[in-house]
Amino acid sequence: MRTDAARNLELVLTTAARMLAADPGTTVAMIAAEADVDRRTVYRRFAGREELLAAVYQARLAAIEQAVEVARLPEASVVVALHRYVEEIIGVNRKWPVDLGRWKADPGARERRDRVVADVDAFLRRAVDEGVLRSGLPEGWLGAVLGQLLALGGRELSELSAAQAADVVVETFLRGAGA
Repeated sequence: MRTDAARNLELVLTTAARMLAADPGTTVAMIAAEADVDRRTVYRRFAGREELLAAVYQARLAAIEQAVEVARLPEASVVVALHRYVEEIIGVNRKWPVDLGRWKADPGARERRDRVVADVDAFLRRAVDEGVLRSGLPEGWLGAVLGQLLALGGRELSELSAAQAADVVVETFLRGAGA
């Protein structure tokens, strides 16, 4: 793919993610106009709105998978891995603000999403086993709280860099659920 075509594709996808997060009824024409590309350019790449939506969700999912990989959840120290993960995911949430939970169209994407959730859950169990997080909390609670803090940190701490927002989120998480 040519450099300008790749840049246009990235621009269309990130614009679509931002606009769809604000208004799920956003049209392809509105996305093209906001991205400052011709509507025909979008339709040459995507057969329709659903195909564009699928590409946005796939891009978000790929960014999340990359974030999990960068964080090195299975092998890095818990606190370091947690901070890396939070910083990366805040960046993902800012760039790709659409909610994957609403996208149920592609079973392969669901499987990929479920693997990421399982990886994070395994990491959180390790954090409990190593005494960084407290035990005895309801099943799934730590993951749910962390997910909400990630969403809140990306949205409410927008004036901070992803690293600074991660500092706040990790501190809040560890003090609230710390051992």
